[in-house]
Amino acid sequence: MNQQPSQKVQNPETSVPKNAQMNERDFINDMLATEKYMTDSYCTAMNEASCDHLYQDVSTIFNESQDCQRNLYNLMFKNGWYSIEAADQQKMQQTYQQFSGYTNQLPYN
Repeated sequence: MNQQPSQKVQNPETSVPKNAQMNERDFINDMLATEKYMTDSYCTAMNEASCDHLYQDVSTIFNESQDCQRNLYNLMFKNGWYSIEAADQQKMQQTYQQFSGYTNQLPYN
């Protein structure tokens, strides 16, 4: 199969000092990793909460953490510190067709 090289989607990179000291990119990357961990943990807590009031409180905190995570991602992407691969339209269509066939196997419609 002939694969095309993947295209990166990335903004021009904002330069930061490259030395042993943590720079702005390092700090934001660390905060992003922490927020990802926190949202995973809050999700687990919501799944296991037996009290509705506790569930609602954790859900509110989860949403705030999720928003913070998104804002940090946007900041990193804007500064060129986070890149993504451009989606191959044909590959997306094949995957969609593959998984859309599974819907008739679900117990509900």
